[in-house]
Amino acid sequence: MTDWRRNLVAVTAVSFIGFAGFTLVMPFLPLYFQQLGVDDLGDVALWTGLSLGITPALTALLAPFWGRLADRFGRKIMVERSLASFVVVMAAMAWVTQAWHVFALRAVQGLFAGYGALTLTMAADVAPKDRVPFAIGLVQTAQRLGPAIGPVLGAAIAQLVGLRRAFLVTAGFYVVALVLVFFMYDERGLVGVTRDRDEGRVTFRSVLAFQNFMLLLVVIFGLQFIDRSFGPVLPLYIVELGTPVSRVPIMAGILFSVAAAAGAVGHYWASRLLRRVSARRLMTTSAAAGAAGTLMYAFAPGTWILLIGTPIFGAAIGVATTAAYTAANSVMPASARGAGFGLLTTASLAGLAISPMVSGFLASTSIRAVFLLDAVGLLLIAAIVSRLMVPTQFPRAAIPPADEV
Repeated sequence: MTDWRRNLVAVTAVSFIGFAGFTLVMPFLPLYFQQLGVDDLGDVALWTGLSLGITPALTALLAPFWGRLADRFGRKIMVERSLASFVVVMAAMAWVTQAWHVFALRAVQGLFAGYGALTLTMAADVAPKDRVPFAIGLVQTAQRLGPAIGPVLGAAIAQLVGLRRAFLVTAGFYVVALVLVFFMYDERGLVGVTRDRDEGRVTFRSVLAFQNFMLLLVVIFGLQFIDRSFGPVLPLYIVELGTPVSRVPIMAGILFSVAAAAGAVGHYWASRLLRRVSARRLMTTSAAAGAAGTLMYAFAPGTWILLIGTPIFGAAIGVATTAAYTAANSVMPASARGAGFGLLTTASLAGLAISPMVSGFLASTSIRAVFLLDAVGLLLIAAIVSRLMVPTQFPRAAIPPADEV
């Protein structure tokens, strides 16, 4: 295995483990608050919402900062810093005695997070220029599958070892990720780490001035906003379509799993399609296809149609997202990738944070209105990319050998 492939395997594994660990605590966190003495269900819901929300909120604010530091001092040390802090925070969660302790530790976790953007940067750094779409797509696939598996795994771990020990197991996940990146990832000689002094000092303003970058920020925000709009309303919509209440959890679980798997496939497809078509065309086509999938939801006569619309929508979002990140990478010099991917991550997390609030508000009047808004949003993305995005070129890859990573 060549060095770049070994590095890519390390980054992909770290992304999967890190993102899975990030969501391991989600299923049992409300029960943990009850175990800590919070009896009122409203208070349990409040503490759970605040604790789950504070981490991505702070991550969104600080991702560009950590990315900028990574441009100056190296990506590997920044990822190691983040993973080491997660080991400490997760282990400390096993010993808390008050609800506010959990909230405070989740806030600390958000302060020291940011490895998601950095692993994308590292993937772009290590891959040959003609393999960058493949590297970005592979890491995004890991980042998509991790949160899909994490909650299920977390629930099983909590059932086996108890709530407190589940946090120690989660800390162990991050120890494995830290060991992998420490021993497997070699950044010596990489252009993105060894900066060219002639390029001058990179600022956030200069990153935002890169061709198409502001447009791609909007696209990534929109894709994440639409992708996350389904979560708060899907179980209610399944009931509205006539599914018995007893079958709603399993049906919702199937649809969420199908969407996650289709998104992962979409990331992989994009890496191959980008060899033959431009990022602009791929984003335009996939956004339009995603709109077709959401329209199936909006006008669904029954639950069965959701099983058709979900994989179309999930794959389209995956393809468009990888195409957007690859297009952004193509206009960034190596010395600005940390800051650039940090800004893109901020846009993504902002969409994640705002979407549930908007979809919840719309669903209070009509759940179908949520899916209509999603369809309009995807068609708008297709239109603005088609009309406003300046075509970018990046090397086309040959068909990979059979032993390709």
